Amino acid sequence: MFNHSERRKFDPVKFESANSKKEWPFRLNFYDKSPWYEVTLEDFERYALDRLRVLAEIESSFARNRSWEELKSVTTRQCKDHLPLNSSSASTVDTQTERRNDHLGHFILRLAFCRSEDLRRRFVKAETALFRVRYEGDDTKERELFLQSRDFKWTEVNSEEKLQYASELKALGVATVQQPDEGDPTGAPKVVPTEKLYKVRWTQVPDLVNKRRILLKDGWAYVPSKEQLSIVLRAFEANLENALDSTARSIMRMDGDTRLTEILDHMSRGFVAGVASEYSGPATGDEITADMVDDLAKRHFPLCMRNLHECLMRDRHLKHFGRLQYGLFLKVLGLSIDEAIAFWRKSFSNLTDDKFNKEYKYNIRHSFGLEGKRANYPAKSCQQILLTDKPGPSDCHGCPYRHFAPENLQTSLLATYSSQGLTSADLVEVMRTVKEGHYHVACTRVFEITHAATGVKKGDGIGEGESVTHPNQYAAKSIEIEKAQQGDAMAVE
Repeated sequence: MFNHSERRKFDPVKFESANSKKEWPFRLNFYDKSPWYEVTLEDFERYALDRLRVLAEIESSFARNRSWEELKSVTTRQCKDHLPLNSSSASTVDTQTERRNDHLGHFILRLAFCRSEDLRRRFVKAETALFRVRYEGDDTKERELFLQSRDFKWTEVNSEEKLQYASELKALGVATVQQPDEGDPTGAPKVVPTEKLYKVRWTQVPDLVNKRRILLKDGWAYVPSKEQLSIVLRAFEANLENALDSTARSIMRMDGDTRLTEILDHMSRGFVAGVASEYSGPATGDEITADMVDDLAKRHFPLCMRNLHECLMRDRHLKHFGRLQYGLFLKVLGLSIDEAIAFWRKSFSNLTDDKFNKEYKYNIRHSFGLEGKRANYPAKSCQQILLTDKPGPSDCHGCPYRHFAPENLQTSLLATYSSQGLTSADLVEVMRTVKEGHYHVACTRVFEITHAATGVKKGDGIGEGESVTHPNQYAAKSIEIEKAQQGDAMAVE
């Protein structure tokens, strides 16, 4: 099938010559050069949001204490969906366009996240993790050419210097061999280090110094090749930190352009909320009726919607923002306009028909795009619920993980989900993530716990490790899991 005689061998010289003419010759990038080309506002927002989805999922992975391999797997999947970046050897894709979009998205997010020390810190941490994922997955020869293209201020240790510190390097775990020592009259073999070593100032590898993974001599660090990545990552971090500081000093020049500042503010708020993406599809593809809502709420709704439903059943009323948040959720869940009117009429049982029709029916039809400007309103995402329309003391809308007092949240979680497997012991982890401000991570962990009986494991999230970013996304996955189980049970019978 393959003609091996015609297979082309990799030629570093030809590769470097061909790629030196390209604007982005390598998949890896330290983002030294600012983009100097025109871009539409639509592309400006799209490429930044694509990158934001990946970075926010990385931050979610840190908050969920995932192992590096788990984080790497989740990030690789996210990049494949939102931020593809192929090596130069990929002949069937336009690698220059991919790298241009990646380059642009990075610099736009710099503008969004340079505005405070906390945002800068989180951005650097997430970007460094993304760089490491790409570094470890890069083509070996292309990665080596990238390293050769930059000055990392390291020198390769020669054989004489290796022999001088041979015993200490061996104790450090550096690969060595024993060779006959012609200069020793006893004939005892000498230890010869064989692993490549890099010599850098110790300030370039403080993490390795702290972990005692390198040899220190006169302010120089002797770094084994297996630890080379630490030098590269520290250089990437330092480069990005300096660039963010410079951007922060220059950002005031843009404050007069409201078109851009509104987009950038939206992105920075989204990162604070820890939201990776938004959910716009229907939950099940099946219509539901008004009579089904109560049962669905008890089995499949996230805490925010469960709280709204219980407040509605208890008080037979919801205030405006509560009706808006819950009504749009039910619409996307599959409740038709007729069933929605029936549901709200039945729920507002203490009102007369005349009062209901005059004061509430119009708003229900408006949310379905049948009145007013006839816009088809989407359900509110986690980001919108977290950051807009903050609830007052007597309101029921909002995100319980953010807006409830800690004691009330714990009581509500146990009352709501204890029948689905949540215990007091589980609350320690959930409340820790709430205290750290990772509200969507807390919600995701509750989903994993309450669906453990169906095979969902810690770290699975709502599928392939993804975090909850939308209430309908939570309900959709819960319903999907139940349907799959019912299908399996029918197949067995």
